[in-house]
Amino acid sequence: MSEITYAPLGNRVVVKPSEEAAEMSAGGIFIPDTAKEKPQEGEVIAIGPGRLTDAGERIPVDLSVGDTVIYPQYVGTEFKQDGEEYLIIGEDDILVVK
Repeated sequence: MSEITYAPLGNRVVVKPSEEAAEMSAGGIFIPDTAKEKPQEGEVIAIGPGRLTDAGERIPVDLSVGDTVIYPQYVGTEFKQDGEEYLIIGEDDILVVK
């Protein structure tokens, strides 16, 4: 995996979605790429410095690089770098840290 050349701002994190979409259903039916659900789990690749309060204090993000997180299905902004897909998500949109 290549290194991310972008640094997230504020309380945003960059997540590499896991690639665990099933090729076949439980009944043995082939699932085409267009019908597969997007993964809702991924690894934190980069973390922003945290959000600023009105008083100018920085509140750090409660995640670490390498954490596995679960997030809602249709959240964040997708981007590609060197053929790899990534997702930029606000810390508030992260549901669970595994």
